Amino acid sequence: MAEDTDVVQPADGSVLDRLPMRAEDGEIRQQFVGEIARAIHAAEKPFLRAVVAELHEADLGDLIAALEPDDRVSLVELTGTDFDFSALNEVDDSVREEILEELEPETVAEGVRELESDDAVELLEGLDEEDQEEILEKLPPSERDALERSLLYPENSAGRRMQTEFISVPPDWTVGQAIDYMRDTPNLPDRFYEIYAVDNAQHWQGAVSLDALLRSRRPVPLADLIDEDRRRVSVMDDQEEVARLFGKYNLVAAPVVDTANRLVGVITIDDVVDVIEEEADEDLKALGGVTSHEELSDSVWTIAKGRFNWLLVNLATAFLASSVLGLFEGQLEKMVALAVLAPIVASQGGNAATQTMTVAVRALATRELGPSNAFRVVLREGLVGLVNGLAFAVITGIAAVAWFKIPGLGVVIGLAIICNLVAGALGGILIPMVLERVRADPAVASGTFVTTITDVVGFFSFLGIATLWFGLK
Repeated sequence: MAEDTDVVQPADGSVLDRLPMRAEDGEIRQQFVGEIARAIHAAEKPFLRAVVAELHEADLGDLIAALEPDDRVSLVELTGTDFDFSALNEVDDSVREEILEELEPETVAEGVRELESDDAVELLEGLDEEDQEEILEKLPPSERDALERSLLYPENSAGRRMQTEFISVPPDWTVGQAIDYMRDTPNLPDRFYEIYAVDNAQHWQGAVSLDALLRSRRPVPLADLIDEDRRRVSVMDDQEEVARLFGKYNLVAAPVVDTANRLVGVITIDDVVDVIEEEADEDLKALGGVTSHEELSDSVWTIAKGRFNWLLVNLATAFLASSVLGLFEGQLEKMVALAVLAPIVASQGGNAATQTMTVAVRALATRELGPSNAFRVVLREGLVGLVNGLAFAVITGIAAVAWFKIPGLGVVIGLAIICNLVAGALGGILIPMVLERVRADPAVASGTFVTTITDVVGFFSFLGIATLWFGLK
């Protein structure tokens, strides 16, 4: 098609209509990326400015990720004030840091000034203190002070996630006064869902939702609409707890107060969605023994170094499991079938344990599993292991007899399968619970311990039962 080959120059109408960014399946079109790269090399500022002005921040982030590293910085520099710095929060941390380190502090500071405070904090928090300070020095004192306060809060706390732009009014105003204030005051937040009542010292008094405000007549006192029991969070609350609060009470926004109950910010649903995605991503990586900071854009050396330690731990536990086989070396020499079938027993137990462990880790993370229902859940998982163990004992036993033509072998492997599936089920639920109790991350450490248990129990039960059944020594 002509649009795939012609050079597109800015003109009346949408650039993206003539040069679509995405294909029908939603993937970014390589022809689009190539055209942007060509324009960057040719320094075609009007065209590039027209493109970035039309792109949503998420789409602009995808474009940045698709470009070559050198072109990313050039795109920011060529598009100037038209570039939306919030797009940098849509790319991998390593990509964002590379871009920010290449840009002049003045350029970054100018971009930060256009961001809401929560987006600005997210942009700056990955940089080292020296780079942060260099950028913050270029900002007006009021904006710099607000960002510095937010950066002082612990990582993953509500204080780091909150937006410091919000609407606060005296509780003795009327509905009309509040509406006039919002109409006449510049620089209000782009989006807000409620306004907050505070006293002269900014102490929290309550919240007024916009729907209640707009449905009331102007003379109505705000005091009649204030919800004093509105759910709120502390600046020191963990972001995962905040996300859980939003899910439990169906919130779209929550005020944030400091230790003196002063209103200092607000957290909105878009921030919580990001938290949920980050926590789920972190848990999923941890279950695989991958560090939470690993990203697709990382170098080979960075990824290899991050995975090495956990692989070393796995190697040590593998030697432990293999040492069980060494205890039965003589029996394995006398009956080769035992060596062939032993990995099957261990593997089935490991798979069953992984299923249970996945459910347990997620239930602990969401607080669905706790002391009140622990016994019932453990008993249930044990019974599930027993039921599946019986079923697979029959299946595996029949297969073993058909394979090696030794009737007793079916009984031996069947009993071992039952033992290991029950052990795997109990290990998969109990180990995460114990790790949670001692304040270790179940997602990180459970996998290795559970796999070791199922390997040891599987090998020992199978070879031990075989030794007794066949009288091997």
